[in-house]
Amino acid sequence: MIHHVSIPASQPEAVAEALAEIMRGRVFPFPGPVPGGFMAVSGDEHGTMIEIYPENIAFRPGTGDEEVVPMTAAPVRDHAFHVLLSVPVDQETVMAVGRRMGWRTQLCGRGQPGQEPLFHVIELWVENRLMIEVATPEMVPAYARLIQFPVLETFFSQQQAA
Repeated sequence: MIHHVSIPASQPEAVAEALAEIMRGRVFPFPGPVPGGFMAVSGDEHGTMIEIYPENIAFRPGTGDEEVVPMTAAPVRDHAFHVLLSVPVDQETVMAVGRRMGWRTQLCGRGQPGQEPLFHVIELWVENRLMIEVATPEMVPAYARLIQFPVLETFFSQQQAA
């Protein structure tokens, strides 16, 4: 279970506000060694949270007994990272937040090209550079049914046989 992730943003507080809105959560300043960071907190039973740091912050491992060390670094424009975030709001709410923020926001089907989608997500492109896949309550069951060991084992055994 992933309880929180951190992402970079050029406007951390505005990003935190938008994400908190679709999570029906709240925003708090990030305490600790990352000045200018914010947290979008869902308040759900899992402790779901997204930490949003200024885009010029990077982490490096500490040495000896030292914990993670924040440092200043050149911002990175594009990222391979993404996360699937389940939210308690409907598709139109997510789309409206994306439009208001000026972010690319699009309903997408996931699966094999040319075949019926296995599940759907909304691509929410935070600041038009970092993707958060958003799943509304209606979208979660199809994903959850798919990502189970028996289903995956059957799928991949059929792929190997072909």
